[in-house]
Amino acid sequence: MTATAEKKLEAQKQATITPGIHIVLQAKGGVGKSYIASLLAQYLGQQRPVRCYDTDPGNNTFARIKTLGATSIDGLVDNSGVINQAQFDPIVQQLATDKDTAWVIDTGAATFLPLWSYVQENQILSLLESMGRPVFIHCPVVGGEALADTLNGLRSISRTVSSRCLVVWLNEYFGEVIHDGKHFEDFAIVQELLPKVVGWVLLPERTKNTFGEDLKKMQVQHLTFREAIESPMFLLVSKQRLQIVLRDAFEQLDKLGL
Repeated sequence: MTATAEKKLEAQKQATITPGIHIVLQAKGGVGKSYIASLLAQYLGQQRPVRCYDTDPGNNTFARIKTLGATSIDGLVDNSGVINQAQFDPIVQQLATDKDTAWVIDTGAATFLPLWSYVQENQILSLLESMGRPVFIHCPVVGGEALADTLNGLRSISRTVSSRCLVVWLNEYFGEVIHDGKHFEDFAIVQELLPKVVGWVLLPERTKNTFGEDLKKMQVQHLTFREAIESPMFLLVSKQRLQIVLRDAFEQLDKLGL
């Protein structure tokens, strides 16, 4: 079978998979949730329609990428610090019934507790799964000083889900995800998590004054990878670096079968 035929077969296979609901969740702020949400939307959008929500009222980075068309939800949390059900109940209705569309939901640190409490209290994950909608929780873990906080956030989320739905994103922007000389796969927490983990995606540390600057410029301009790669604002080698980052992330996602 030729490479072209293999790609066509894989595209047909992906098109028959029920589109999933992808929620990017982590209690810690500033760990790359919006970047991960944008990567997911771009990846899933290769095969099927994707709709996106940005539930971070204070920093709606995801919604600023106009091409992705993310709806920014204002007033999600009411004055008493709980989810405004009049806002979110209709969204759950859409998630459950629009089975031809993949969904990506970016959450903010400020909305983490009320949103996840709403999901737990109303058994939203079970509801969606009973309607035939696969749900994936994408949780970033970062290196450096925030490693412990993000691991605690991951553990907290894992203890509130009953199915194998977690995708861990190892974001090395602040340094390698290493503790006591051990890499993530050798952490003690991994054995606890394995029954609930689909897999993990590595966002490796790259040279900051080349790859880092290109990614920063793309994000400041609120562009998708494809827009940046096609833009005259980026030089040829910058476009090559963006291609490398995108291809690496997409190849890892391919292996997860989302």
